[in-house]
Amino acid sequence: MAKAIRIHEHGGPEVLRFEDVAVGRPGPGEIRVRQTAIGLNYIDVYFRTGLYPVGELPATIGLEGAGIVEEIGPDVAGLEAGRRVAYASRPLGAYADERLIAAESVVPLPDAIDDKSAAAMMLKGMTAHYLLHACYAVAPGDVILVHAAAGGVGLILCQWGKHLGATVIGTVGSDEKADLARAHGCDHAIAYTREDFASRVREITDGAGVAVVYDSVGKVTFEGSLDCLRPRGMMVSFGNASGKPDPVDPLALGARGSLFLIRPSLGDYTETRDALVARASGLFAAVEAGHVKITVNQTYPLRDAGRAHVDLEARATTGSTVLIP
Repeated sequence: MAKAIRIHEHGGPEVLRFEDVAVGRPGPGEIRVRQTAIGLNYIDVYFRTGLYPVGELPATIGLEGAGIVEEIGPDVAGLEAGRRVAYASRPLGAYADERLIAAESVVPLPDAIDDKSAAAMMLKGMTAHYLLHACYAVAPGDVILVHAAAGGVGLILCQWGKHLGATVIGTVGSDEKADLARAHGCDHAIAYTREDFASRVREITDGAGVAVVYDSVGKVTFEGSLDCLRPRGMMVSFGNASGKPDPVDPLALGARGSLFLIRPSLGDYTETRDALVARASGLFAAVEAGHVKITVNQTYPLRDAGRAHVDLEARATTGSTVLIP
């Protein structure tokens, strides 16, 4: 029997159970993957608590992993047993040592990228790719604001944004995290625990504001983020680590300078096979060229996923975290 972390009810980290599960043979278009590393993401908390629906319970959560193809089902082309692959997509089910998944949802891994790095970067890295290239196309000379700059997505955004020629401002929760963000391309690190970040952003930009805000924190930063934007700036709200933001009055966007607001998700930016391959390829190229370095700062055994969730929610982690089956 395979092992998986499943939830039978929504709640805190204590609802995560390490259980035996049956993994059948792959059906048409499917492959069976023996996972070697699993990515931990804040969205996993949303599924665990019920903020985002998981479907029928019990359910195995998790969206990101890397491993080795063990078996292919009928009508699968371009993959074979023994190939290393990675993915970051629905359906849920990554918190397991083996799983079935649609072949079109995975991408082969380049030899230069190890399994732990792959599991740590697929969701976060492809998220950074669409944030920087599609939601708002960052260009040389832009000034951008990255919340949670020392987190998994944040560190990638800082590095990649800097490579694209932007001046990067980041918010962090401690001096240690500020040092980490600076080491990964952040030009100005603001400790939001003791500084008003909106005032500091206006000071840094001589009152002009930033072109785009990348906000994964949500409720506690949302209003301040709007105050950081230049006229016709873009507010990208892509997470709710502090809770869901309050409703927004469209008139408030106009009053602040005809602002744009978007709430994107990775699934909509990797909806087709071509889009998935393009974003993954762009990420692999940036990593292989050294423009983006993936930092796996924490690893936990899969059975200890509950402890990993506790640390993640306590903001006790930096960079990326990987679960090891």
